[in-house]
Amino acid sequence: MTEWTTPADVERRLRRRWDSGAALAALGGGVAWEPLTVPLRGPGSRDVASDLERVRSWVQSWERAAGRLGRLEYKRVGGRTVGANELPARVWVDTYEQLWSALGVRREAARFVELLDETRTRAPKLVAWMLKRPLRVLDLAAEWWTIVDVVLWVDQYGAGRPYLRQVDVSGADTKFIERHRGVVAELLDLQLDEQRIDHSRTRSDFVARYGFRDRPVYVRLRALDPDVRLAGGFSELSVRLEELVERPPECSVVYVIENDVTYLAFPPVEDAVAIFGGGYGVSSLEHLTWLAERDLIYWGDIDTHGFAILDRLRRHFPRARSMLMDRATLLAHEGQWVKEDSPYVAHLDGLRPDEADLYRDLVEDAFGPAVRLEQERISYSAIRRMLDTL
Repeated sequence: MTEWTTPADVERRLRRRWDSGAALAALGGGVAWEPLTVPLRGPGSRDVASDLERVRSWVQSWERAAGRLGRLEYKRVGGRTVGANELPARVWVDTYEQLWSALGVRREAARFVELLDETRTRAPKLVAWMLKRPLRVLDLAAEWWTIVDVVLWVDQYGAGRPYLRQVDVSGADTKFIERHRGVVAELLDLQLDEQRIDHSRTRSDFVARYGFRDRPVYVRLRALDPDVRLAGGFSELSVRLEELVERPPECSVVYVIENDVTYLAFPPVEDAVAIFGGGYGVSSLEHLTWLAERDLIYWGDIDTHGFAILDRLRRHFPRARSMLMDRATLLAHEGQWVKEDSPYVAHLDGLRPDEADLYRDLVEDAFGPAVRLEQERISYSAIRRMLDTL
C-alpha cells in the first residue's frame, strides 16, 4: 500500500530547515523570504474508488493541519468513473512567520533577532559568527551578553598580557571562561586585530594564542656543594624559569634527577647543583641555554619513558650524559624490577649506542614484559660508586 504524506512528514521536513540554522540565518541576514513548497504524495483516482473513507480521513487531516503548517494547494483527481475530487497536492509556507508558527518556534526566532540586533550595535564584528551558528546562539542565550562582554574586555584591556583571572566582567570568572573557551576563542578571532593573535598557537592553547599570561614554570634546584650557594645564599630554591634563564647558579656540574626523594637525598658533589626534572617537564629546561656550558648529567628511570626523556633533553643539549641508566645497573637490581604501565615505542635519535641497545631490549621485552627499574629502587651505594667514577 502506498504511503501518503502526512502532516507529521511535512513538519519533519520543515524542522530540518530550522535545525540547519538556514532559515534563521537568512532572516538575520536580511534575505527576503522565498515561498517554500512541499509536494504531497496522496491518493489517486483508484484510491478514491476503492478506499473512499481512507481518502476522506487523509483529506480531513490536512484540512485540520493547514492553518498551522501553511497554505494548501489542491489538484483535481478522478474523472468519469468516480467523479472529480479536489485533493491536497502541495503545502506552501509563504512567510518566515508561517514557518515559525508551523514549528512552534516563534519565541526562539524572536529571541535570536533580539540578540542579533543588539550585538550589531555593541559588537558588530561578532554578527558573522551569529549568522553561521544561530542555534548555538540560542543555546547560549542566557549567557550571551557575558560572553560578549568577555570578548570586548579582552579587546580593550588584554594587550597588557593579564592573567585570565584578571578579566573583570560580572559573572565571568575563570571557570566561566574555561567552560566557554571554544566559543570565546572563535569570537576573539573576529574581534581582535590580527597582531593580537598568535596564529602559531591553536585555539585550544587559549592563553598563549590571545596574549594572556600563563602560570609561570618553576624550576627546583639545590646546591650539592656547601661552597656553592644559590641566589640569596639559600641551599635550595624553587624559582621561575624565566628568572633562572638570566641568573644561572655558579657551578660547573648540573645533575637532572627525576625522583623527588632521590633529588633531596643526592650525595654531596663538588661544584655541582641538582635540578628536579619532573618527567617530561624536563623540556622546559631548553630555555636554560647556560646548561650547554655545564657538565650536564641526566638520571632517570630505566624504562622506555626514561630514555624518551633523555632523548628529549639531548635535542637541546647533545653533550648531556646519562647516569645509572645502563644494562649493568638494570641487571644488578633484578629483584627491584616492576612493570611499566604504558611503554613508549618510537625511534630515539638522541641515544648513545649502548643506551639505544638497552632501550631496544626494553621495547622488545628482552628481559620480560615491560620491565622497569625505578630510580628510587637503585641502591644508595650504587649512587656513591657512580659518582666516584664520574
